[in-house]
Amino acid sequence: MEDRSELASTEAIEHGFASLGYICSPRIATAVFLAARLKKPILVEGPPGVGKTELAKTAASLLAMPLVRLQCYEGLDEAKALYELKYG
Repeated sequence: MEDRSELASTEAIEHGFASLGYICSPRIATAVFLAARLKKPILVEGPPGVGKTELAKTAASLLAMPLVRLQCYEGLDEAKALYELKYG
């Protein structure tokens, strides 16, 4: 993936998220920056309502990329998550 100006620095990430109405902490901006530089995904976990989905939606909007949301639950394994889900 080519270098993207939206991901050039933590400050650029914070500014980009702010332009989309998301208040991005320096910790979140650093995680997004490092994930982009290392070309690795980010695993975001936490209780309902803390903003995990909104973070993903904002990042996808900033980068003009599609977002596939996977709702995880107890008993969901890799085989079901990756190969058996019906996307309508």
